[in-house]
Amino acid sequence: GAMGITRTSMYAAFGNKEDLFRKALERYEEGPASYVARALREPTAREVATAVLRGAVQVSTRPDCPSGCLGVQGSLAAGETGRSVRDLLAEWREGGVDRLRDRFRQAVDDGDLPPGTDPLHIARYLMTFANGIAVQAVGGATREELQRVADTALRSWPPA
Repeated sequence: GAMGITRTSMYAAFGNKEDLFRKALERYEEGPASYVARALREPTAREVATAVLRGAVQVSTRPDCPSGCLGVQGSLAAGETGRSVRDLLAEWREGGVDRLRDRFRQAVDDGDLPPGTDPLHIARYLMTFANGIAVQAVGGATREELQRVADTALRSWPPA
C-alpha cells in the first residue's frame, strides 16, 4: 500500500481481521465514543440521557471525520464477508445498552426515575435514538437537525 503496509505485515502485527477490528473498536471507545462512559457518570438519569444524545450528535457530525459512527457505519458497510465484524459490533452496541440499563436501574433504586420504570426499555429507547442519529448523519442530516431530534426524544423522558 501507499504506506508500505501489506496485509501480511498488518496481520502479523494485529492478528486476523477481527482482531484488528476489535483493537480499532477499543480505540474508538477510548476516543470518539468516550462520551458514553462520561455520560454514565452524570448525577441524574436525565443528564445521562442528555449527554448520550448530545455526544451521539457531536461524534456523528464531526467535520473532520466521516459522518455517522464506527458502531453503525461498520454494520452498514460490512457486507456478507463482514459477518464476524457485524456480530462484534452488535455485541459492542449491546454492551452499551447493558451499561445504560445498569445505570438506569440504579436511578430507579435511588428514586431518580419513577418506581416501575423498566431500565432495559429506556436504555434501548436511548440507544435507538443514538444509533438513529448516526444513521441520519450518514444520510446528510446536519448537527442542528439532529440536536433537535435529540431534544424531541428527551421530551418523552420519564419525570424524576
